[in-house]
Amino acid sequence: MARGWESKSVESQQAEAAEDPPQQKTRLTPEQAAKQRQREGLILSRNRVRQQMQSAQRPEHRDMLAKALAALDDRIAQLN
Repeated sequence: MARGWESKSVESQQAEAAEDPPQQKTRLTPEQAAKQRQREGLILSRNRVRQQMQSAQRPEHRDMLAKALAALDDRIAQLN
């Protein structure tokens, strides 16, 4: 019985794949790929700083995090 369920799952996945043709990914130049990785890293850093701001209690620490967030926003804007 498990085999029947498995084949139906595979069958439905194949039907979905046939309906939606795969989108071709555009090839990035090495420079574009590096820029994209850098941007993704900055966004991850920005998210981490925002999380830290939510739990920061001391005003000095919150100010430091706000400045770091602004700097990250500037760098992300420059990459766009």
